[in-house]
Amino acid sequence: MLNKKMEKAYNEQINAELFSAYLYLAMASHFEDKNLSGFGHWMRLQAQEEVEHAMKFIGYVQTRGGRVVLDKIDKPTAEWESTLAAFQAALEHEQYITGRINDLVKLANDLNDYASGQFLLWYVEEQVEEEENAAGICDKLELVGDSPQGILFLDRELGGRAPSSGEGE
Repeated sequence: MLNKKMEKAYNEQINAELFSAYLYLAMASHFEDKNLSGFGHWMRLQAQEEVEHAMKFIGYVQTRGGRVVLDKIDKPTAEWESTLAAFQAALEHEQYITGRINDLVKLANDLNDYASGQFLLWYVEEQVEEEENAAGICDKLELVGDSPQGILFLDRELGGRAPSSGEGE
């Protein structure tokens, strides 16, 4: 049976993952409005990943006999000053999510919930990848600066992102 403190923390994380999806959908729309469909594509796939993350948490809570209680999802920002600003916001958001995952791991350890500790390891590894991806795109955007050619090149590159394989689910 899932500890009530852990259940509450998981429900809060489910909300955070679904907010992440909303945020990335808002970013996708922002880019689509600017005719940067490659950046929009990348963000839509990111949103889908976040929904998958939430669903994985939901399944785990239910498997452990806990109750999933969904809460309202806050409205995300809809506009960013630049492509770089949007990806910097994405990186900051991923760093925030990493902190939340770390807090879940600590809580699981404090509660001697070894099953949750094992379950959360996938998310620890996933967050390393999420931060690396966002930081790498920020680095490239900083290199190209305001160059329209550079932005269009990166737009094309990010438009080639393939959907995740769903590994770890």
